Amino acid sequence: MSESFRALLATNQGGDGHKVIFTEMSDSDLMAGDVTVKVEHSTVNYKDGLTVTNAAPMIKNYPLVPGIDFAGTVIESSSARFKEGDRVVLNGYGVGEGHHGGYAGKARVKSEWLVPLPDSISTSQAAAIGTAGYTAMLCVLALEHAGVTPDKGSILITGSAGGVGSVAIAILKKLAYHVVASSRRFNEEADYLRGLGADEIVDAAEFSKAGEMLNAERWAGAVDTVSSQTLATVLTQIKYNGAVAACGVASGVDLPTNILPFILRGVTLAGIDSVHALYAQREKAWQRLAEDLDLSKLEQMTSRATLDDVPQLCTDILAGKVRGRVVVDL
Repeated sequence: MSESFRALLATNQGGDGHKVIFTEMSDSDLMAGDVTVKVEHSTVNYKDGLTVTNAAPMIKNYPLVPGIDFAGTVIESSSARFKEGDRVVLNGYGVGEGHHGGYAGKARVKSEWLVPLPDSISTSQAAAIGTAGYTAMLCVLALEHAGVTPDKGSILITGSAGGVGSVAIAILKKLAYHVVASSRRFNEEADYLRGLGADEIVDAAEFSKAGEMLNAERWAGAVDTVSSQTLATVLTQIKYNGAVAACGVASGVDLPTNILPFILRGVTLAGIDSVHALYAQREKAWQRLAEDLDLSKLEQMTSRATLDDVPQLCTDILAGKVRGRVVVDL
């Protein structure tokens, strides 16, 4: 008989609407898959905030365990890819939206959704990196692919105190880029951001209003987690042949921009999809994280929580009150 395990479950029954409850589950409650993982840690990402609070209709079927990522150890496998005892991480693939996710003591998933952890990264560190950190690495890879090297100039990070921004700062600093952090809480977050490696800190408000169709060239590249008017303004300030890696929609899904940055300055706008990224990209991202992320900086940006804390944290992250990364210990 399998042991029960605790979970956070989203339900929508009768006239009650969406709500989340703490419950006990068993192996028979798990969904289809060829690998079962003992979930040791999950995280709280912006999308988790949307899912748990139902601020956006992310859940495709109820009841469902939210949590878009997790790290843990394989306890059962019928796949040739993995064996019992392997340490793995999962990011995306609709987990936590259409398939039981990381806010439970166990998860059964498809083997092709799992990435083996590099030897130098523990499951706790993998969760601290989480989907936000993995996305940050995909952004860095996109900038590199576009030819944005440290000698080309400064890299702007919008939403810099959040999970993606925090990890992006640490990675880019280790890679010798000059990093400029943009934050609406720039005064209170200054010490935190400089501690991660930011060379300069600017007020996010300067990007929030529409300006000229082209502005003075300021940035060789940018990592944008905000979108909307912020991204539109940043695009007008990118240097010739520069690039922006866009991965977030914290301010909305609109983009009130024009064509001039692209056809007069050759700017690249690279969209970053962490949910369905190709497996080779995922492996490369995690290998590069093992090489290029200072784990002491990761520790600086990480706080810890329990499953009981998740509902409140999901509310807080949507309000911009969560700094850096949060590891949920299962």
